[in-house]
Amino acid sequence: MRARATYRFREHTLTPDRTEEAAPSLYAMVCKGCGQRSDGSETQEDGSDWAAGHLKANPGHLTYQEVITRPYRFEPGAWI
Repeated sequence: MRARATYRFREHTLTPDRTEEAAPSLYAMVCKGCGQRSDGSETQEDGSDWAAGHLKANPGHLTYQEVITRPYRFEPGAWI
């Protein structure tokens, strides 16, 4: 005899994690010329300051990329 099973499914939505226990968002700059990067910071201005200092030390390094690390979490929704 086979056991009968019932399955329920739940919708989930992926959203930025803004709970108190979430890791902070981090902002960093990467020099596209040499690959060096700033330390991650919780404020965007720190990466800009690093890029300006890096350009001053390396006048030919003109292109940069901002890297943002942001925590996300799934929020459970309705059962379907």
